[in-house]
Amino acid sequence: MAEVRRVKLPGVGVLHTFVTDDGGKVGVIAHRSGHSDLITFSDEDGGPGARKISLRLSEDEAHTLAELLGGTQITESLGALEQIPGLAIDWFSVDYDDHIAGQRLGSLTDHGVIGVTVVAVVRGDSANPAPDDSFKVFPGDTLVVAGSPEKVAKAFSFYRTGELRPKTATPTGP
Repeated sequence: MAEVRRVKLPGVGVLHTFVTDDGGKVGVIAHRSGHSDLITFSDEDGGPGARKISLRLSEDEAHTLAELLGGTQITESLGALEQIPGLAIDWFSVDYDDHIAGQRLGSLTDHGVIGVTVVAVVRGDSANPAPDDSFKVFPGDTLVVAGSPEKVAKAFSFYRTGELRPKTATPTGP
């Protein structure tokens, strides 16, 4: 893991930097206002041939970037588990209009879905591993679910609609 330097910037926030294997430098200025600046330099010294790039990110954009970068490592680690026949591990992002939003996690077994486990609920920058049935789920949370592909799909349908099977239109005759 790269060594990260942390420097307080009075009245601004905190600068975190590290040097990449190819000699480049990456920095993030976390402003007190909530936004962040992503900065890269093509070489550690920032000499005359150095290329510099700065990108302003909102708080949400910074979180998205962090999730993408961190999620890649998690996905690669879980990829090996997904090689096990019959096992699916998937993420369900909770939106405001989903049935589960604002509800307790509850037991899927009580709703007829057996053999599915909520491995964790990710909220912001933290994970709540192996949450119990009383754990309250909010919009913006991400549920990490494991089980057979069919049962994970049923769980997602229930989380989305509150029903295990989507309603089908009643056929109309002539």
